[in-house]
Amino acid sequence: MGDMVRTEPYGDWPSPIDAALAASHDGKPEWVGFVGDEVWWTEPRPAEAGRRALVRRRADGREESVLAVPWNVRSRVIEYGGHPWAAVVREAGPLVVFCEFADQRLYAYEPDVPGAEPVPLTPVSPVGGGLRWADPRIHLDRGEVWCVLEEFTGEGPEDVRRVPAAVPLDGSAAADRTAVRELADEQHKFVTSPRVSPDGGLAAWIGWDHPRMPWDGTELLVAEVTAEGAFTRPRVVAGGPRESVPQAEWAHDGTLLFASDRSGWWNLYRCEVTAGSDGNPPPTGAGAAVALCPREEEFAGPLWKIGLRWFAPLENGTVAVLHGAGVTALGILDPETGDVVDVAGPWTEWTSTLAAHGSRVVGAAASPRSAVEVVELDTRTGRARVIGAAHDDPVDPVYYPEPQIRTFSGPQGREIHAHIYPPHHPARRGPDDTLPPYVIWAHGGPTGHAPLVLDLSIAYFTSRGIGVAEVNYGGSTGYGRAYRERLREQWGVVDVEDCAAVARALAEEGTADPARLAVRGGSAGGWTTAASLATTDVYACGTIIYPVLDLVSWANGETHDFESHYLESLVGPIAEVRGRYVERSPAAQAEHITAPFLLLQGLDDVICPPSQAERFLARMQGRQIPHAYIAFEGEGHGFRRADTMIRALEAELSLYAQVFGLHPPGIATLELSK
Repeated sequence: MGDMVRTEPYGDWPSPIDAALAASHDGKPEWVGFVGDEVWWTEPRPAEAGRRALVRRRADGREESVLAVPWNVRSRVIEYGGHPWAAVVREAGPLVVFCEFADQRLYAYEPDVPGAEPVPLTPVSPVGGGLRWADPRIHLDRGEVWCVLEEFTGEGPEDVRRVPAAVPLDGSAAADRTAVRELADEQHKFVTSPRVSPDGGLAAWIGWDHPRMPWDGTELLVAEVTAEGAFTRPRVVAGGPRESVPQAEWAHDGTLLFASDRSGWWNLYRCEVTAGSDGNPPPTGAGAAVALCPREEEFAGPLWKIGLRWFAPLENGTVAVLHGAGVTALGILDPETGDVVDVAGPWTEWTSTLAAHGSRVVGAAASPRSAVEVVELDTRTGRARVIGAAHDDPVDPVYYPEPQIRTFSGPQGREIHAHIYPPHHPARRGPDDTLPPYVIWAHGGPTGHAPLVLDLSIAYFTSRGIGVAEVNYGGSTGYGRAYRERLREQWGVVDVEDCAAVARALAEEGTADPARLAVRGGSAGGWTTAASLATTDVYACGTIIYPVLDLVSWANGETHDFESHYLESLVGPIAEVRGRYVERSPAAQAEHITAPFLLLQGLDDVICPPSQAERFLARMQGRQIPHAYIAFEGEGHGFRRADTMIRALEAELSLYAQVFGLHPPGIATLELSK
């Protein structure tokens, strides 16, 4: 092939990976589970108005949608959502309970019953954001679904309460809110759904309160379940203000398993909890819980959605676990020995969804050569195979980038983790006397991370001769609590410094053209992008996607309840350091931005509302800085529609083409105004 490689300027290479192809492969399967012997999950449908379809894999291997268009199985609890479905097998076939995105009601449906239609189980509330539900568990013996109830009590984003609740399966609550039975007194601002012990006598759930985020500190509660199904006098058995417990499950022997970062890493623990003679579970603190596999690795992650699962107990006493530092593996943990046997396969990222049934384990995983797929492990043979949402190469894989896992040195010598994706094309190379442009990608969160997986949006750029560097800046997850807490009161500083340090290092080592560096990101990454343009001179331009831009208004009721106090840890208490909120906000520092930029925003975004973008643009008016603003109707926080994603990618490429002097074939020119 060497003879066939042509030299052509970076950024001008022709590529079969167009924006439509990248958009059609955006998103990933989520929320896997067993329904009898079948495996079910949700998956994105960008071409079907961005809905989430509930998919089942039948015994013969066929995949089919459980619900037709336009049913959209997605919860809006805490806005980011949670586990949106549950199902059990009855004589007539599966009974599924799911949350419909449009009205946020719970519905019951029997897909194998001819002529059956989804039947609402919960009412609609006209107050604020209404009634919402997540993380359902069906209890046929009680004729109920146990789940999280989120109820708005007023029009403000923080006028909301959450509580574990039981919804009757007979539909009696569809028109009557009082038919919903609250399982516990309202003790915490945020809760997960209760998990019931194998003998039905105990229930465990997780709660936390403002200003903590769930990765700061949560409490694991256990209560006795009465014959009537009420919870009595719950006790905290783990967690606290500085201990994050993101998941708890009962093992088949009745012991309680939970993940905790009390050691500085999310590890797995086991404790025995029994009902006391007075009807109370005795308190079990750090001394009573046994670490099953103490390692400097993460066996869990940040609880951004209600019902995420990083481990699943098996009937034989072992535990399926997702674990690692930076990349993740699926393993089987023997609690008696602490040994973990990892599954063989190409996967470098297992997402936070996992289920077990008999000797089978199912999860969702991806690699640098494959997008997220549904993978099943047979623990008897140790064999793992793809069983759903199988990756199919839409183009020849020779066009995929070849990532490098790198560690860079930042300010004060701190380590910065990153994935570097150099320009890559089977039939093109850049001129010897030029270096390629690079785009620094700042992930969202900021308490999150960039996974090492195939992303056609990255390939869209690398196959054209533009390098990409995904930076897991200080504050990212996957590297322990200390790395995560580097961002404490330093948001807009450490993230900006770390991204700039990687950009400069790539330029200094001769990997990237120092004059052709860009920065881009969405949500918290949009904040980092805008802050980078305002406070550094590293970048020639940037792409700012549904960002946080104004900290003061974001902290004063302009975002949703879940993140309304997030800034207290990321920036500091506003009452004490209000000046810091102004100093770091790109909206207030717009006069320092001198590089061209593209701003992309969903008009239905309640997390980072368009009002922030509009105020920012007003500050830029008359400053003669080339920029473009594209607002998308019907899009919220995270673009889901194919046409939106196509326009956004092509606009981003056009920005780089104009600023860097590139000529990518077939791309319409984005009009930049001043």
